[in-house]
Amino acid sequence: MNIIPRSEHNISRKDISKSALKVLYRLKDGGFDAYLVGGGVRDLLLGLKPKDFDIVTNATPEQIKRLFSNCRLIGRRFRLAHIVFGPEIIEVATFRGHHQDDGEKNQSDHGQLLRDNVYGTIDEDAERRDFSANALYYNIADFSIRDYWGGLEAIQKRQIDLIGDPETRYREDPVRMLRAVRFAVKLDMQITPATADPIYELAPLLQNIPKARLFEECLKMFLSGQGLKTFEMLLEYKLMQQIFPNLTQAFDKQTKAYQLFTIALANTDKRINNDMRVTPAFLFAALLWYEMSAAQEHYLQQGLPPQDALHMATSAVLDSGQFNVVIPKRFSTGIREIWQLQPRLEKRAGKRCLKLLEYPKFRAAYDFLLLRTEVEGEPLEEIANWWTELQKSDEAQQAMLLGQINQNNRKPRRKRRSSPSRRTNRNKES
Repeated sequence: MNIIPRSEHNISRKDISKSALKVLYRLKDGGFDAYLVGGGVRDLLLGLKPKDFDIVTNATPEQIKRLFSNCRLIGRRFRLAHIVFGPEIIEVATFRGHHQDDGEKNQSDHGQLLRDNVYGTIDEDAERRDFSANALYYNIADFSIRDYWGGLEAIQKRQIDLIGDPETRYREDPVRMLRAVRFAVKLDMQITPATADPIYELAPLLQNIPKARLFEECLKMFLSGQGLKTFEMLLEYKLMQQIFPNLTQAFDKQTKAYQLFTIALANTDKRINNDMRVTPAFLFAALLWYEMSAAQEHYLQQGLPPQDALHMATSAVLDSGQFNVVIPKRFSTGIREIWQLQPRLEKRAGKRCLKLLEYPKFRAAYDFLLLRTEVEGEPLEEIANWWTELQKSDEAQQAMLLGQINQNNRKPRRKRRSSPSRRTNRNKES
């Protein structure tokens, strides 16, 4: 363990969240050790603005709660304290220790940790960290940094390096494989060979992770502002194939499914980096669109009406549990709406188009139509251009555009043929 004094590093308290400083000082004044740890320290050393500030201490969760009235305790596998300051949450964890042989099963048959409520010292906590660059502790008592595993050197060399035996660490928590990729892309670092090599063999362990947790990891990876690069690296290490095992064909660069999702990721990255709003529903709608389209075609061939086939296909894809993630209802509802509006956008049913403009999910569905147009081209291009023009037009222009559609949609009137009896009557009269 190397102690780096304040004079030899660039971290300043003015760059640390005021809320995090309040927590650090109150723990210290309460007689406890308090350290800023992990990504916050790493990012400050890199000259970046941390997204989160995590703190570790020798205080137990119950002791932390007694110090802070704005504290709530969460977690089962490992208890954490969340100190709430309005929209900002400072996460505080008690130093983790090593598991004792107490007769209880702490690991699964695959080596994954099942329970983690074991407290220890800061030295033990450092051994439990995943990557060397994340095992850096900023001490509020003297503003020094404790570096246990050469984290400062790893940052200087721009390397992602696991602490300990990589295979053992991945088996303990397979999500570390995803974190290695995410950090490598986010920080523009290289994964060391020793850390990278086991991933190819151990990637299937991701199938043992709870689906809800994997979905949250997907959000972190794809909504990082570098989602496209992250996706490409996930494919390289065969990790994406474990999260969506039935979409392996869609990950072929020659397919429309691959093109649609990568364009969606590129657009999402651009919006995030320009501080614009994004919705995960849009991304997952793009990822699963052709899977749903194939299911819809299956139901159409069985003779179902188009609308029923669409509903059946949507449920078959979103509700079947065929992925290793579970998409929460707050997002799956948005995916359904985006998909189910596509036929209505394509049909352009007269005056109903104006009402469709007021629909809450119209903009997302319209953007999705534009996305499909980039991949599929004609005939969607003419339809997308029409909707673009309709939104920009005044009432008179909108009426003209709707008139064009009504005229195109109007079926030619068939010449009415008189019945034989009427022809006979006419002949008699003549």
